[in-house]
Amino acid sequence: MPVIEYQGRKIEVDDEGYLKNFDEWDEIVACGLAEKEDILKTCPLNKEQIDILKFIRAHYRQFNAVPIVRAVCTNVHQPKACEYLQFPDPILTAKIAGLPKLETGYDLM
Repeated sequence: MPVIEYQGRKIEVDDEGYLKNFDEWDEIVACGLAEKEDILKTCPLNKEQIDILKFIRAHYRQFNAVPIVRAVCTNVHQPKACEYLQFPDPILTAKIAGLPKLETGYDLM
């Protein structure tokens, strides 16, 4: 099983880099996943980014589905299309949020 090492932590991921255990996610894990994907240059994450990731996780936990971007921005009280501004790729956003790999053909919008 692959492991990402970040700030002294060992993060277990699958062969595609998705977090193995949903409940092991925290801000450090998010930074480690983001760094591995080479999409964030600075950690810690800012408040807006954390709010987005936490909302996505809470929504997934409750509904077993990724929320639409409009719902994310409305619920975290950020401008329209906030998710795209903070995380341009919605698939990688879900990955950084510690969600399991989404089904092929699943439309995030």
